[in-house]
Amino acid sequence: MIFAIREINKDTELLPGVKLGYRIYDTCATHTQSLRSTLASTTGEMEEVPTQGCEASASVPVIVGDSGSTQSMIIQRTLGPFSVPMVSYFASCACLSRRSEFPTFFRTMPSDAHQARGMAQLVARFGWTWVGSVVGDDDYGRSGIQAFTAEVSKLGVCVAFSELIPKVYSRPKILQIAETIRASSARVIVMFAIEGDAYPLVREMVRQNISGRQWIASEAWVTSALMGASENLLSLSGTIGFAIRRGQIPGLRDFLLEAHPSKTPNNPFVKELWETIFQCSLGNSGSVKGSIASNVTPTQCTGSEDLSSAYNIYSDVSQLRVSYNVYKAIYSIAHALHNMNSCKNGTGPNHTCANIFNFKPWQLLHYLKQVMYTTKLGEKVYFDENGDPLASYDIINWQRNTDGSIKYVHVGRFNAASGLEHGLQIKEELIIWHGNQTLVPHSVCTESCPRGTRKVLPKGQPVCCSECLQCPDGEISNVTDSLNCIACDPEYWPNTPRNECIPKHIEFLSMEDGTGMTLATVSLLGTASTVLMAGVVWYYRGTPIIRANNSALSFLLLFSLALCFLCSLSFIGRPSAWSCRLRHTLFGISFVLCLSCVLAKTLVVLVAFTSTLPGNKLMRWFGSLQQILSVLLCTGVQVGICLAWLLLAAPFPVKQTKYYKEKIIYECDVGSMAAFCCMFGYIGFLACVSFALAFLARKLPDNFNEAKFITFSMLIFCAVWLAFIPAYASSPGKYAVAVEIFAILASSFGLLTCLFVPKCYIILLKPEQNTKRHLMGRTG
Repeated sequence: MIFAIREINKDTELLPGVKLGYRIYDTCATHTQSLRSTLASTTGEMEEVPTQGCEASASVPVIVGDSGSTQSMIIQRTLGPFSVPMVSYFASCACLSRRSEFPTFFRTMPSDAHQARGMAQLVARFGWTWVGSVVGDDDYGRSGIQAFTAEVSKLGVCVAFSELIPKVYSRPKILQIAETIRASSARVIVMFAIEGDAYPLVREMVRQNISGRQWIASEAWVTSALMGASENLLSLSGTIGFAIRRGQIPGLRDFLLEAHPSKTPNNPFVKELWETIFQCSLGNSGSVKGSIASNVTPTQCTGSEDLSSAYNIYSDVSQLRVSYNVYKAIYSIAHALHNMNSCKNGTGPNHTCANIFNFKPWQLLHYLKQVMYTTKLGEKVYFDENGDPLASYDIINWQRNTDGSIKYVHVGRFNAASGLEHGLQIKEELIIWHGNQTLVPHSVCTESCPRGTRKVLPKGQPVCCSECLQCPDGEISNVTDSLNCIACDPEYWPNTPRNECIPKHIEFLSMEDGTGMTLATVSLLGTASTVLMAGVVWYYRGTPIIRANNSALSFLLLFSLALCFLCSLSFIGRPSAWSCRLRHTLFGISFVLCLSCVLAKTLVVLVAFTSTLPGNKLMRWFGSLQQILSVLLCTGVQVGICLAWLLLAAPFPVKQTKYYKEKIIYECDVGSMAAFCCMFGYIGFLACVSFALAFLARKLPDNFNEAKFITFSMLIFCAVWLAFIPAYASSPGKYAVAVEIFAILASSFGLLTCLFVPKCYIILLKPEQNTKRHLMGRTG
């Protein structure tokens, strides 16, 4: 401050012809002393304090300070009614921005509201969702952590604990805070406290060897030499925090080195500085602050000691942060006074201009609100409507030097004016974390829920302490920490991790399938057997056993059986519009043709034996031609049913999802259930009629009564299809198709076996029975 005032007084452009003076009051960082100093400055009461150039005025028109937020609030509430402006260089509580409560307060220190927002972005940037907080028991700490908590809650971050450091040292409380930090699972801790309050806690943590925590520091202690002592690195190494923007003040170091007890013999601070740095005594004090042993008498200072001969914090101007704020505060006041002095009539407050040597505090307040200037470093300085400056911070990382001391490494910057996306700029590759690690520390209450799961908050737990539940069937989540799962489209199904919807497996009976291949083989085997038997019947068509029945009807029956075997192949393969239409119509017509032939054969047997009775001429009306016509007539009815079915509501392929969740059944929909039932009903009707007639003719006298074999074949046919109905209903998907094919093949093999195997047996193995005499039952 003194350096800045002297610099301004030498400036020929800023306040020419005007010299600034000052009074210095030490508030000792206490509330009572702050109030006492305030009253002394306003009443003109003179205390034993360094004073220069203030004899002309009994009270000061503007105050630079205080460093603490609470003290600044006390001063403001005291001086507010008198409109005395004050410019603080270190009070950062966001509460001081309330203009209605603190109308004359200005500061060159950014509001903690911006720092809290930056800290919240920093925490979110590195994925920390579970953090602890330690705050000082004052307006600075309470206001800062309140703003921080509000900001991080918007970003999904939870505060695991919040501990208050007492203003008056209390060892039980310090031990309790240290135990909370030790026991908590939070590995990142934010501390809003001034160095004097935080130091006892840090020393206790070092004493208890509590490490493994990543500290985030507020600007009040991030560059503190007291906190950054090498013995504290066990607990604090890797600390990252927000610091006031560093500035350069040309000429300050040379000015500091000019300090000498002989130049200011009444200044107690210079005397204490001299004795502490050089470990000697000025006068007869008998003790030196900071001496290693109190029983050792210090040497007498000679006065020839040189401040520039040794490195010390006093002369180190590499980290000018708070000092730079003081420098800007003094220049802000100087520029406000310069504008007041440059006032033209009618432009000042109340359209009047104040006398620079005799003005009221409210007049200076008017010009402070409008002050705007650029520093020698090119920084633009002004106050917004709340008396706050432009908020900008350096981000500092504590790293260890080779000699074990702390090195403050600039790793980024936060500019509140740049917005949410661009405000925080960090060079992550420059950061060394706690424990000399380069990997970002991990601090979460529970691990992130992976893709394929959703977050569920247990009752009574913080939002960050969630559980992960797997997405239910048919739903996925493709982002981490998803709150809800997304349902897949009907034709899609989740993969095994349930993080992606993949097309459902489309299932149908195919040739590549083992079941399909087996059924196709059996179908071809049945067709081959039918063709083979047809060849035998054709070859021995002149023998009595073949001639006993209409041979044309036998060949037509064999042809229809071949169609029955072959129609089963249309059920195998990917369903299409044509295959769906073909399979049911071909099946219906083939079986009706087959059953019509069986029915005709049964009628032939009945008519043949009935016609042997005297006077019965029925056989003349049921010859070969009539038999063929009856078969075609019965088959024509089924053809008509199928044509009507195809024209009105033809079967069509459909993808069914109702049977299975994880796959699609590709099958043929019958289109019209009524037509389907008519087709099946007609087949059943013919089978029942054939069975009934064959059953009546089973005991007719004949060595080869074909009615008995027809009865057995119809019994098998009806049994197969009666069993088919429940099996088909309980076997969805490709298995239903397999059941239908099995029924077709089983009934076809039943008909082929019962009707033609006995004939082939006699033809090939018992040729002596293939005579008319034997067939008529005559043995002699």
